[in-house]
Amino acid sequence: MVAFEALDWFLFSATRACCSPLAVFIQIQGCFICLTLAIGWAFAAFVRNREIRRMKDSIKHGNSFAFLCQDINDLEHSNQIKLPRVSVVMPLKGFGEHNLQNWRSQITSLYGGSLEFLFVVESTEDPAYHAVSRLISDFNDSVDAKIVVAGLSTTCSQKIHNQLVGVQNMHKESKYVLFLDDDVRLHPGSIGALTAEMEKNPQIFIQTGYPLDLPSGSLGSYCIYEYHMPCSMGFATGGRTFFLWGGCMMMHADDFRHDLYGVVSGLRDGGYSDDMTLAAIAGAHKRLITSPPVAVFPHPLASDLSFPRYWNYLRKQTFVLESYIDKVNWMMNRALFSSHCYLSWGFVIPYFMATIHIAAALRAYYKYSGEETAFTSGLVLVGCLAICTIVELLSMWNLTKVEIQLCNMLSPEGPPVSLDSYNWALVFLAILVDNFLYPISAIRSHFSQSINWSGVRYHLKNGKINKIERSKECNLRYSDLGGKHLYGKRSALPKNSFLGSLARSLAQWQQPKKFDG
Repeated sequence: MVAFEALDWFLFSATRACCSPLAVFIQIQGCFICLTLAIGWAFAAFVRNREIRRMKDSIKHGNSFAFLCQDINDLEHSNQIKLPRVSVVMPLKGFGEHNLQNWRSQITSLYGGSLEFLFVVESTEDPAYHAVSRLISDFNDSVDAKIVVAGLSTTCSQKIHNQLVGVQNMHKESKYVLFLDDDVRLHPGSIGALTAEMEKNPQIFIQTGYPLDLPSGSLGSYCIYEYHMPCSMGFATGGRTFFLWGGCMMMHADDFRHDLYGVVSGLRDGGYSDDMTLAAIAGAHKRLITSPPVAVFPHPLASDLSFPRYWNYLRKQTFVLESYIDKVNWMMNRALFSSHCYLSWGFVIPYFMATIHIAAALRAYYKYSGEETAFTSGLVLVGCLAICTIVELLSMWNLTKVEIQLCNMLSPEGPPVSLDSYNWALVFLAILVDNFLYPISAIRSHFSQSINWSGVRYHLKNGKINKIERSKECNLRYSDLGGKHLYGKRSALPKNSFLGSLARSLAQWQQPKKFDG
């Protein structure tokens, strides 16, 4: 009985404290954060939906290839032969369950110009080397693809090292270079759409896109989906953006040949994050970054993605804010660090307060009747938060639905993506978990100044990598996000698809000009 009285005293005292002016401000602030997210997602859905309407109108007017280009006349041979050469550089590490399908979607692009694909691995011992070798042989040389062994990085992250080695090996006549992660599932017209935008506006420094996460059902996969969703607003502008995703970046090849703005040296000399470094360079030199509305890519997450793997992924994401190239970049990262931590806990704390209000009200309902005023005020705040949460989740659901529809239209031959697999109760739980853990991860990254990335530990000093440790007996046998086996067995290739056959036919049609030089 004494224990219940102590609990009652705690609940009633806590609910009164949660009705103080400061606490009310925090709870109202939480409602505004929810509504701001809802508005941002609504705007992003509008931009993506506008592209869906454009494609539907194009189909109605007789363009059955609207998923490839806006104007069907662009598919004429006279226009296709004028398309610039593009080198696609794909830094690889390990091998996971979705990699083969992702790689196949990349090399079966229906881009009509000259294309070369450079798969860059650390060594021939990497399982990705064997899988890619079999994939390339499966196409019987109908696709200009090769594997490049980059060796170990010494001054930057392994991914950046692989990217730069890939650039060094690209064709001398390539006009654009496209960097793709191995977890990007391209649409048949993605490379053509990115190239068309670069041709329209030569002032574009970098073009980028963003993934649509497809959770596998675990809480960790939903936390990653939730983590990416707020960022998706910055990539759904339909044009200029200040955000950059390293999974898809198209740039001018000459920028790397001539080290324009220090893109090579900035990455090579201590670079940890490719996208953060290039975004900082673009900001410092006022260069244009754009993201076309069709640049949204399905991103299936590993079926066995555990919560510890999510935590490791979050650690890597917060660690990028510790890297920088100059003082201005450092100040920007500190601002992002502070604002993200503040907003994350500013979002989560009202839900803890709401739990206290509800618990106290239920306890009073059964035992006490003289505390109605305090409980009424608290329940009003709970009701406001509940309404704002519902609006936020509906906006999140709508954006996901629109992006799924757009992805299905852009890949009519591929397996359709469905919204039915999403568990929205887990989405809500993931929102709370991810925002609660983000500041903890960010603070830990700030004080540790080191990170384990796929079995390699990187140490930072003054924002740059100054030490790389590789253990000969590495216990880490898979990467964090995709569950990719770093030293695993080789896997069998899936059967050829109609799209693959069509891509090979297109490659053979343009073969005389594809393998020249």
